[in-house]
Amino acid sequence: MKYKPKKSLLQQFLSRIFAVLIIVSVITGLVQLHFIQQQITMETNNQALMIAQSINKGIEETLLATSAIEHQIDLKLRSYAERIADRLQNKSLPMITTEELIATRDQMGVAGITILARTEGDIVGVRSTEPQDIGFSLKKVGFLEAAENMLNGKIVSIPGATYFDNDIVVLPIAQSGTHVDKPIFYKYSYYHPPGKSYIINVFIEAGEVYQFMRDVGPDDWIARVRHEDSNVLEIGILTPKVFADPSLEQQIYPPVKKIVHGTFQYESKEDINLLTQLAAQPQLVTSIQEIANKKIYKMFLPIQDDKVVYIALDYDEIGSPLIRHSVILIVSGFVSLVALFALTASFFTEIYKNIQKIIAQMKQLETGDLTARSDVTDKGELRDLSQSVNKMARALHRLITDTHEKAIQAQRVAAVLEAEANHSVEKAFSLSMEKTATARDSIDEIFFYLDQMEELLKQQEHNPEAAEILGNIERIREWARERTNNTTEITITLADLLKSLHAQSSVLSKISNLLLKKMERFKL
Repeated sequence: MKYKPKKSLLQQFLSRIFAVLIIVSVITGLVQLHFIQQQITMETNNQALMIAQSINKGIEETLLATSAIEHQIDLKLRSYAERIADRLQNKSLPMITTEELIATRDQMGVAGITILARTEGDIVGVRSTEPQDIGFSLKKVGFLEAAENMLNGKIVSIPGATYFDNDIVVLPIAQSGTHVDKPIFYKYSYYHPPGKSYIINVFIEAGEVYQFMRDVGPDDWIARVRHEDSNVLEIGILTPKVFADPSLEQQIYPPVKKIVHGTFQYESKEDINLLTQLAAQPQLVTSIQEIANKKIYKMFLPIQDDKVVYIALDYDEIGSPLIRHSVILIVSGFVSLVALFALTASFFTEIYKNIQKIIAQMKQLETGDLTARSDVTDKGELRDLSQSVNKMARALHRLITDTHEKAIQAQRVAAVLEAEANHSVEKAFSLSMEKTATARDSIDEIFFYLDQMEELLKQQEHNPEAAEILGNIERIREWARERTNNTTEITITLADLLKSLHAQSSVLSKISNLLLKKMERFKL
């Protein structure tokens, strides 16, 4: 099994704190970036929506102003048409001449007059001040049914008409369908004089009105917004149904274009598909696309007349201040965490050094060095622990010192006691042998005299006093034997006691020597 070096407490603490620092930094950074991304999206949405609503409001205001102007023009065109009809009242269609129409045009100051009449399956221009309008077909522009209703005295309904009545229809400003070489904008009116079989088409040039609408209308708003906000890449008013059916752009009336106002340079396939869907289901749609190495935020906001306000914003530019702010916050937070890590590491390093001092002291005590002391200058619990260990070491030092002194004394006493006991045993043994021999000699001599006395007294067995003395002689023998035996036993017991004392003193001496030998490992 491969040995793995043990990490110190300081290494473990620093590695764990560093790991926590990295984890907290990463999580905090990711969370902050997530919220910043949401903030950027929300900020972009709000900015784009405000711009779109501003453009829409500008369009509404422009339409309100131009509709008032157009209404005045509509009334003026009705007046022109009625005056022309009065002049032509007594003339049939074949009697009306081009020269007469030109004179009337010049007198009234209109752009042109065209007389439209029925032909086979169509209604076309038969007399006109403009040569190119001769043969102009209402069938081709989709007005045949409306013209037939007008000639038949029915109510006329033409989508987008700015003014209409039972006998007149005025169309909005539109590009002339007969001037293909140069785009010219006119406002057309179609009037059916009562009882006549023809329609008087009076039109005036409306280029100035059209230019006014462009100058103060959406194009002006778009230019101002782009000038004031550098994040706006482009703005456009689009017609989704033309993107869905491009052929609609080719028809003269109603005039429709893909791009009504502004530009649509950052067009993509995704946008075309989206506009096709918006033609059927208008709704607010936003998207973020990568075009020409640029991240672009796009918004499509449906407005009136089946139009869409298109706004393209520089997503990176909008988000850059927030991203810079986020980076500053992340860096500041990381620096704060690093500072906290450094402070914590420094603090714990001091604690670790003090712990190492106490550990070193404990290891010295473990080896028997009772003079070891730890010097911890910290004012916290480690200082109390160091003082407690020092106090314990001093107490242990005193205990071992006292024990060592007592052991030396015990060794000396044991040695003296062992020597004295050994001498006493020998002396007691000699004395015991001597006393035992003396006692035996004495009792043998006493028994000899008693035997002689007993023989003498047996000769006087008739004498009562002699019999009594004989009885006492036997008791004397027993008493002498007991005394002798007691003396022997006492001597033996004393000898055994002295032997035991000698043995105990020998054991005590060995214990004292062993204790002193054990205590040699302590440094006092």
